[in-house]
Amino acid sequence: MVGKLRDGMLALAAAATIAVGGAGAAFAQMLGVPRPGQMNLPEPVTPTMERLTSLHDGLLILVTVITLFVMSLLLYVMVRFRESRNPNPSSTTHHTVLEVAWTVVPILILVFLCIPSFRLLYFMDRVEKPDMTIKAIGRQWYWTYEYPDQKIEPFDAYMIKEADWARFGPEEKARRPRLLAVDNEVVVPVDTTVRVLVTSTDVMHAWAVPSFGVKLDAIIGRVNETWFKVTKPGLYYGQCSQICGTGHAYMPIAVRVVSKAEFEQWVAKQKKTADAGAVAPAGTLAAAR
Repeated sequence: MVGKLRDGMLALAAAATIAVGGAGAAFAQMLGVPRPGQMNLPEPVTPTMERLTSLHDGLLILVTVITLFVMSLLLYVMVRFRESRNPNPSSTTHHTVLEVAWTVVPILILVFLCIPSFRLLYFMDRVEKPDMTIKAIGRQWYWTYEYPDQKIEPFDAYMIKEADWARFGPEEKARRPRLLAVDNEVVVPVDTTVRVLVTSTDVMHAWAVPSFGVKLDAIIGRVNETWFKVTKPGLYYGQCSQICGTGHAYMPIAVRVVSKAEFEQWVAKQKKTADAGAVAPAGTLAAAR
């Protein structure tokens, strides 16, 4: 009896290990989406996001030190100047040195923080020599993409509807998450400086991909500019980050980063489809093959 119980427990533990390992492997392949239990920023895959993560980590250390210092002062005051130990409190109302210190020190901290912050802000602002340009046009509630350098037909990117997503297999669902998968993905080559022009045709939207460190408002009648250079192939997701109406939550962004050879194949496929007069296929790597 004990042996059977032990064997059953071992079998259950083995099954759980396999299940957890399989789930971990599935999530390991998903570079651009949040992971269960994740407590940090997305994995950086661009120089911009690497610098943002570094600045964030540095500020977190500084804030922690300041918090511990202030907490220590509060605890000291609570213990040192409690009524039982200090029955006759001081009547001092002003202390010049102390007042100057608690005014000047925060100013110096902010000035210190301005240096890396502004350096990063200017680094993110504009790229001088892009290798290619794409244009993202926000609409209620989908995105239109143009590739002016490659001269391929513009295409729209809609979120996969719930009923269509439900028909995906388990691997496809893991690779293309619910509410993030789109019918036409943006395709760009790896290790390439991509300039992104962002605008809108109706209301304000925002083109944001967390793994890239990119978030830029799309404003009607105005073209804003940002850039990214992805160093790792994969499928990365983002969403509209500006409340734009009832469909705001259903404007996902999917960017597939492939090798330069695969990107050329995808461009050729898009041009061939456009020349044939057919509707442009989904902007996925599968379409390039």
